[in-house]
Amino acid sequence: MAKVTFAADICKGCGLCVQACPKHLITISDKTINKKGHFPAEMTDQSACIGCAFCAVMCPDCAITVEK
Repeated sequence: MAKVTFAADICKGCGLCVQACPKHLITISDKTINKKGHFPAEMTDQSACIGCAFCAVMCPDCAITVEK
């Protein structure tokens, strides 16, 4: 199982990772606000992640780490 980690303080909530995820497992938080005042991305179901790392490749801020 893959483990996806988001650096919430770096994320600006652009949504590119949400669009890139083939399993639709990433959303932009509607409750958490980071230090920069943005709503960061978050994983909805870690166990369903296939570890493709499309989200990490698309992230312009390198805020996503995928471990297989």
